[in-house]
Amino acid sequence: MGSSEDKGTFHYQSHFTRNKKSFTKDSALSQKKVETSLIGQFMYPKLGPGQLWEEVARIITENGGKIYTNHQVTGLLGEGECISGVQVVNKSTGETLEEKGEYFFSTMPVRDLVNAFKFDVPENVQNVANDLMYRDFITVGLLLDELKIKNETKTSTVNNIVPDNWIYIQERDVKLGRLQIFNNWSPYMVQDSEHVWIGLEYFCNEGDDLWNMSEQDFSDFAIAELAKIDIIDPKKVQDSVVIKVKKTYPAYFGSYHQFHLIREFTDSFENLFLIGRNGMHRYNNMDHSMLTAMAAVDNIIKGTTSKDNLWQINAEDDYHEEN
Repeated sequence: MGSSEDKGTFHYQSHFTRNKKSFTKDSALSQKKVETSLIGQFMYPKLGPGQLWEEVARIITENGGKIYTNHQVTGLLGEGECISGVQVVNKSTGETLEEKGEYFFSTMPVRDLVNAFKFDVPENVQNVANDLMYRDFITVGLLLDELKIKNETKTSTVNNIVPDNWIYIQERDVKLGRLQIFNNWSPYMVQDSEHVWIGLEYFCNEGDDLWNMSEQDFSDFAIAELAKIDIIDPKKVQDSVVIKVKKTYPAYFGSYHQFHLIREFTDSFENLFLIGRNGMHRYNNMDHSMLTAMAAVDNIIKGTTSKDNLWQINAEDDYHEEN
């Protein structure tokens, strides 16, 4: 891994399997002639996206801010047209705290946010929130000696590993949806370049058969699936980790067609800003999610009370692929 002085960004160029589009070879970071959703080159944190949030946490704490980890917001307190504070439970001790504030940014699932209000919520808003739908997610990280699939392209890679960053799995007889090869996002994400670090992605629903598997059973299941489609040899697996994430993907069905009722309700609180993918129940990419937060801060600085500009982010046609 890079030293603290060495931390920065890795110049990333993407490769996709079976993509009908070809990418420009222009080395400029601004690729105005490339379809926005298919930009093939950008700056990537050397140690992965989590490095961004580690840096944010450092800046906050160095400026006197406090970050409470392993705490859950269970209540929103209000006075008139403003949120006055939040109730928070320490998940380690069970202690309930009450924190006051001037501005509140919510990235929590909208369903949970609405259910956390400690004052009257219109019945139609409550009903829409409770009927919002989500897809859940399980990822399996595997540390391998090698992959069975080989680099048969003209693209040069470290140790001649297959150059793809992610591979969408099309085989109908496996549950696996997508495979990531972390070495190719940034070589600094793998401690030993002689090994391959991959992530297997499964899309599921909380409580279904996949979700209810134990971590060991799911790891064994995932390894068997990759072996079945001839991507790995199970004997080459050195280690594994399983991570389950609830409400990863906000869905555009269920009561989503009435989401405007929730937006009208939450936007009525001048100091409450819904941001990010889950916060807005919108399938935003990371860049759009970060931009909603930046726009919200700009609104506060400028004294803008309308939230319209936040909801307009990722509404442009530029960010949607052509068929």
